[in-house]
Amino acid sequence: MKVIIAPDSYKGSMTSIEAADSVERGIRKVFNDAQIIKLPIADGGEGTVQALVECTKGKIITSKVMDPLNREIEAAFGILGDNKTAVVEVAAASGITLLKPEERNPMRASTYGTGQLIKQALDMNCKSFILGIGGSATNDGGAGMAVALGAKLLDKKGAEIGFGGGCLGNLHNIDISGLDKRISKCEIVVACDVDNPLCGINGAANIYARQKGADDEMIKLLDSNLEHYAAVIKEQLGSDIMHIPGAGAAGGLGGGLVAFLNGSLRRGIDIILNTIGFEEQLRDSDIVITGEGMTDSQTLFGKAPFGVAKMAQKHGVPVVVISGSVGEGVEKLYDCGIYSIFSIIDRPMNINEAMKNGSELLEKAAERIFRVININK
Repeated sequence: MKVIIAPDSYKGSMTSIEAADSVERGIRKVFNDAQIIKLPIADGGEGTVQALVECTKGKIITSKVMDPLNREIEAAFGILGDNKTAVVEVAAASGITLLKPEERNPMRASTYGTGQLIKQALDMNCKSFILGIGGSATNDGGAGMAVALGAKLLDKKGAEIGFGGGCLGNLHNIDISGLDKRISKCEIVVACDVDNPLCGINGAANIYARQKGADDEMIKLLDSNLEHYAAVIKEQLGSDIMHIPGAGAAGGLGGGLVAFLNGSLRRGIDIILNTIGFEEQLRDSDIVITGEGMTDSQTLFGKAPFGVAKMAQKHGVPVVVISGSVGEGVEKLYDCGIYSIFSIIDRPMNINEAMKNGSELLEKAAERIFRVININK
């Protein structure tokens, strides 16, 4: 029997790698001689770097960069086993979790640190980039990232406009003559699982800025500033990012990556699965085990188990999901290649207990499932 184990992380409880190990232990108690392929995954958000580095036998690089408020911190990115592909999570340098709740302010928060990580990877001769852009603290349209890579964003007097979404309304001129020339020879793939436009009622500011610390007045100004920013970009760079689906991701960073780095926005889980060679492993597999912290109706919108199931479905390989908990709306997943969905919970317990004992609970759940499979062997 060949089994692929491809879980996402169980946030707050297990990394995707730890989850894969737990499932393997459960399976080995029933099928000790099974061929098990562990492919820990992510959907472009937290855990993407670790999952891809592990699968490709790459390495983690730590670098000193600026956080969203331009304070020096250490942040990590990954270089895959091919030694030419860098994986950068925006949250590592520009993430909301780097700030205390009272510090959150998208008027000031910048993506400058993300640009620094990209530059560090360029210095290490990386030619391809996978950027996971979830979890940002910013609403600057990627302006800080562009400045870190050599662009100049200037006001009417020729002075630099400064950092944060609150400064974009002062933008008058964009000078990309100093933009790192190596970028033009790189492939920039952006893991983007939302389709929000840059501006408007469904744009970056209106949908996401409040959780980043903005009030109503700030949101109105941030939206207006992004609209102005997009207009200047269109006029001077020839890139119309206003209505690109996903341009509003990460406070407009999605649009900035298109405008300044010629990035392509793609669904995160598809990028991950292609990078780790998931489809090739499927061809002679008997079953796939995947999972996440919570499986519910939101899983349909591009989360990791959904992407795994859709690809497995093409090859007729059944997929079983083992998640921390199972919510409403999962029935629709049964039409997408998922054969069954299980929770790791085996007795009444609160969420803290479940998360603390997640590894053991997942191992036991996997063992129970494969004991049922063993009936038919």
